[in-house]
Amino acid sequence: MPSSLAAAQQTVVLGIERLLGPDRRLVEGRRIGIVCNPASIDGSLRLSVDRLVEDQDLTVAAIFGPQHGFRSDLQDNMIETPHTVDARRRVPVFSLYSETREPTAEMLREIDVMVVDLQDVGTRVYTYVYTMANCMRAAARHGIPVVVCDRPNPIGGTEEDVEGPRLQDGFTSFVGQFPVPLRHGMTIGELARLFNDAFGLGARLDVVPLDGWRRSMYHDETGLPWVMPSPNIPTLETAVVYPGAVLFEGTMVSEGRGTTRPFELTGAPWIDDDRLAAALNARGLPGAYFRAVVFEPTFHKHARQPCGGCQVHVLDRRAFRPVRTAVELIAEYRRQNPARYGWKEPPYEYEHDRQPIDLLYGSDRLRTTLDRGGDVAPLLASWAAEEDAFRRLREKYLLY
Repeated sequence: MPSSLAAAQQTVVLGIERLLGPDRRLVEGRRIGIVCNPASIDGSLRLSVDRLVEDQDLTVAAIFGPQHGFRSDLQDNMIETPHTVDARRRVPVFSLYSETREPTAEMLREIDVMVVDLQDVGTRVYTYVYTMANCMRAAARHGIPVVVCDRPNPIGGTEEDVEGPRLQDGFTSFVGQFPVPLRHGMTIGELARLFNDAFGLGARLDVVPLDGWRRSMYHDETGLPWVMPSPNIPTLETAVVYPGAVLFEGTMVSEGRGTTRPFELTGAPWIDDDRLAAALNARGLPGAYFRAVVFEPTFHKHARQPCGGCQVHVLDRRAFRPVRTAVELIAEYRRQNPARYGWKEPPYEYEHDRQPIDLLYGSDRLRTTLDRGGDVAPLLASWAAEEDAFRRLREKYLLY
């Protein structure tokens, strides 16, 4: 994208652009380690790391890659990325999805400041925010300041955008370290402030804020280009459904990996698509329509098998409730064929004993409710108090 065109369209100024402008004092004269991937771009689609490398007054000493790698080239979960050296940029690339999820002392040896520039998608279970938290922990231990370059929450950040259960004690993992709802309605910079203060990470933290972002904005209202933050979130539409649809990773129903519409498509070989869609549409879930489909995943669950299921079409994204929708979807899948329905077994994201669905939901309440044949309505109603408590907690850490 030509810079003149980007400038004409862009309404939100990213943290990385401010870091290279009015806030460059935070990194000037210091050896920089940057946590980034291909979605770490400026408004003209230039990689943040290249902006730093090409700046004659700045020194990039190391690159750190989150899950899926610095190049985001590894498709699935639980595929680790090797450490390497970037030949063009002539700096080491350390994987934080490897034998370690936290920078080691050796990785930090040549660094004076840690810059985090990652695109979050507004969901508690997205591992990038815990890569950030782990970097903050390590940096605090070694006396290294952390600079988080803020980016928009692509699915909004109003009070109404907070949804779902908070993570409960005993269910922490790499897909959930802190008591946050499934949809948190915060930017990654605001989460850094929350994690650092409320949850005691204790880093020397600076957040470089956005200019022009409003809490009601979805990504397509920012004027910024979309680059998929990870391989299975190709579009904004995927991000809209993801805070709830990610729960399907804890089931034996396909979450659409191996298709061009992951998380919008769900299904399994033992499901009648027409009957499922009719039952779901009869539930009257706000902002959503369920279209009967049959699809064959090219990889992952049920690869090369016809799966009956549905595609969720979000007709009104402000009315749509992704977490409620997914819970009702899971309940309906189980009701349609209880003999064939199943929960995915461990391991999942470095956890070998606990049920993946419990780690994703944040407790065992969804699994145990459905396993005893219970109705999910009381479960949904129980979220209100948790959502309200989180809204009060997050208030002091909001920047916009």
